Amino acid sequence: MRQRTIRERVATTGVGLHSGQRVELTLRPAAADTGIVFRRTDLDPAIDIPVAADRVVDTRMASTLAAPGHPEVRIATVEHLMSALAGLGVDNLYIDVTAAEIPILDGSAASFVFLVQSAGLVEQAAPRRFIRVLRPVEIREGDKWARLVPHEGFSLDFTIDFGHPAIDATGQRVVVDFAKSSFVRDIARARTFGFVHDVEALRAIGLAQGGSLGNAIVMDEYRVLNDDGLRYDDEFARHKVLDAIGDLYCIGQPLLAAYQAHKSGHALNNRLLRELLATGGAWESVSFTQPRARAAVAFPLDWQQA
Repeated sequence: MRQRTIRERVATTGVGLHSGQRVELTLRPAAADTGIVFRRTDLDPAIDIPVAADRVVDTRMASTLAAPGHPEVRIATVEHLMSALAGLGVDNLYIDVTAAEIPILDGSAASFVFLVQSAGLVEQAAPRRFIRVLRPVEIREGDKWARLVPHEGFSLDFTIDFGHPAIDATGQRVVVDFAKSSFVRDIARARTFGFVHDVEALRAIGLAQGGSLGNAIVMDEYRVLNDDGLRYDDEFARHKVLDAIGDLYCIGQPLLAAYQAHKSGHALNNRLLRELLATGGAWESVSFTQPRARAAVAFPLDWQQA
């Protein structure tokens, strides 16, 4: 199981969900052991923001990272792109951005998956490193909770509870084990969602400036307003799983663990990572030297397609 990066440079343009700003995003290959590094190319000189759990500094409606030594330099709404990179097994990558937020594109991870697949994937001459959870770690906040438990693979079990007619009519729980399931097929197309009555309040505090029916599922008090309806019968819960995958990949390496959560979000997910890293004996860093086929149960099906 070797590390991977993309074969060639690829780029796209969009708007930030919360900032409403136009932003150019470029993915570039990176050497083995680089990790995922965001680069603010709109600044002079450009400033790098390497991904790490302790660099998540804001979790209001999205996950935001800050540059080491430059806390004022940030990159927001990284979770959908990070989810795509996790699902496709990208270990090393430079992500150049011309603004302080990743473009929302269609509100899911599907466009980022398309970008990575268009660039192609290449294996590198270094073993992929995983964080293996050795004992349960849990975070609670009122009736919300999230935990990681030992598991030789990567699975998620997420339950939502919004008390909204349109959401209540769909599946409230998603269980996915990536030894059997495909991120691209089963998770990537699930879009972010929001409520009309929240838009004015969010925009008053500088959020949701770029939100639209083209990049989110939007609901009034009773129904989904998008003409095309839902992409999955349980799209709301699947999007929370998509977010969680991206949030968890901010630890910097793929996890070997089972993630279980009820009503969790960006803040709780990041607190869970920090709790894991701070708990002695709760994790270890591992690599696999055996042939891929003999280790396949531990890894998503999509990761095996170099």
